[in-house]
This record gives sequence, structure tokens and C-alpha cells, in this order.
Amino acid sequence: MQEFMATEPFSGEPETKWLTQAPQTEDRCMILLERFWFRDPENKEWDAPKGMTTDGASIPRALWTLIGSPYTGNYRRAALVHDSACDLAGDDPPKRSAADRMFYHACRAGGCSIWDATILYIGVRIGAAATLVKEWQPALAVPLTPRLARTFAEDRLETDFRVVAQSVLSQGETDDVFEIERRTDRALSLVAGLKFKRRSRHTRGRNKRGTRRR
Repeated sequence: MQEFMATEPFSGEPETKWLTQAPQTEDRCMILLERFWFRDPENKEWDAPKGMTTDGASIPRALWTLIGSPYTGNYRRAALVHDSACDLAGDDPPKRSAADRMFYHACRAGGCSIWDATILYIGVRIGAAATLVKEWQPALAVPLTPRLARTFAEDRLETDFRVVAQSVLSQGETDDVFEIERRTDRALSLVAGLKFKRRSRHTRGRNKRGTRRR
């Protein structure tokens, strides 16, 4: 079990303000009023700068009933630094992979159990991969408005998420984020046809890139 006792892992409580005016119209974005940071187990500081806009955890709406909505739970602070890290990563797969691993560590530091942090990690991985999977793409386009029924794509995304999560967790809980990453890569490959180039945890020059099988 990881311990974050040597130093405080977060800079404190984030100071934010809701954005409710145009051009932001979904009423789910916030602006960070002061710099906020997270220090990971390797003592690397992940920064969320003052003025950054966030919409919470990068979890598809179709999974909110299982994982939680973007601003609930012990992962709210983790979501801030993850949003910033993903913005900086852009389309660079190694940097995005590092951001997702950091998100797991930040969830743990924020009070999430290994089980919960693993589920959340899988959630953001699927959120990032959804644009690559034809069957999941329509679920991302569903408007954030009240409805009486879910779409087929949302049900498919939730079902596939369950299969991936069960595959990862059925092998036993682990606090080794690289092992969680390996299991998730394998499960996403089997469930969604994604392929990944893996890197050793001891090698900084290479990482994984997700592509859809032809």
C-alpha cells in the first residue's frame, strides 16, 4: 500500500469559480483561481496553473452511474491536475500515459482505495480511447441534458467498461500502477481491438500508443 506521509502531496485545497456565462454554456466548467499542484511518489510536481479551465474528471457520461460524476468523490483534486497534464500532453501518447498514471497516484493520495483508484484509472483510459473505437464514439456525442432513456452506444460503452474493469480486478488488487496499466492495455486490446506499444517502467524513452486494429 502506498504511503504519502513524507510531504503533503497536494498544495492545499483548490480555489475555483463556476463558469456559467457564454461562451461556456454547459454549466459544468470551473476556473482555477490560484495555482494548484500534486507531488507524485517520485517527487515530481504536476501543476494546474491559475486561470486553467476544467470540466472535472475525464470520465464519459455513460459511465457516471458506475464511476461517479466529474466533481464527486475523493478524486476531485486528482481531476484538476489530470486535466492540466492531459492538456499539456496533447497527442503525445507517452505523456498522456504518464498523466493517467499520475491520476491514479493522485486518487490514492486523495483518499481513494486501491479498488476505487483502479476503477477511476480505467475510466479515464476508456475516456481517452473512446474516440478510437467506432462503437463508443456516438456515446461521446450525447448531449448533457435530461433524458428518459440511454442510447445503444452508451449501453455498449458501459458493458465494455464492466468487462475491462472485471478483467483488471479479477487478477487481484495491486497498488503498482504499471501493472494496472499493463492489465488495462491487455483488456482494452481484447475488448475493443486496441493495440499498445508497451514500455518498461525503467525506460523513459518509449511508451505506449493506442491504435485500432484493422
